[in-house]
Amino acid sequence: MLIIVLYVDDLILTGDELLILLCKDDLAKEFQMKDLGLLHYFLGLEIWQRISGLFVSQGKYAREILEKFNMHGCKPVDTPLPGGWRKEDATSGEEVNATVYRQLVGLLMYLVNTRPDICYVVNQRSQAMVQPTKLFWKAGKHVFRYLRGTSRYGLWYRQEDEVKLCGFTNVDWIGSPMDRKSTSGGAFSIGSTTVSWYNRKQRSMALSSAEAEYMAASLATCEAIWMRKILVGLFGSHLDPTVIYCDN
Repeated sequence: MLIIVLYVDDLILTGDELLILLCKDDLAKEFQMKDLGLLHYFLGLEIWQRISGLFVSQGKYAREILEKFNMHGCKPVDTPLPGGWRKEDATSGEEVNATVYRQLVGLLMYLVNTRPDICYVVNQRSQAMVQPTKLFWKAGKHVFRYLRGTSRYGLWYRQEDEVKLCGFTNVDWIGSPMDRKSTSGGAFSIGSTTVSWYNRKQRSMALSSAEAEYMAASLATCEAIWMRKILVGLFGSHLDPTVIYCDN
């Protein structure tokens, strides 16, 4: 591996830093621009850059959501999903303001960018956008109570030499009482860092838990193949086989 070191007025620049400096210089020749230094805040994302890694969170955005719905002083809870939650009971009952409920779900959808722990909960809440009931609204407020105690959570990206892709997948069998379909969930990490996550309702109804798990594993495999192609294109190196952990 070739390492280029340049000395500029008592400063030592590595190859990557030199490339960034030259790119900025070329852009400044064509456009009017101002160098603001390291990125700290962008579109609700808080970025903390350290020598050992990068931390990304949406703490300020989460607190703004709580203030918008007057939940900034609520009592925190330990889980994003209420205990004993049954969607069968939530599909019937008194309806609430659909516009306000859609605002709630929309704000939470953007928060999923740095919070994989609420991905499944947001997926479940978004399935009641047309006719939300009071129980769905209470479950949405339960998420706010969870955010009240975890607003500082985020993603920590450590610098590691090894680029090793690893996947995890699971499924809730017959999670939807309306169409009897299951929801597949998955997450992929490189080293110790989570880089991709999703929760999607399966296209067809599974007749057994084994079939539902197989469909979830198939979706995770497609995601793994797509990510492997991206990594090979970025780093141009060979990747070891990707291991996907799932239920038996």
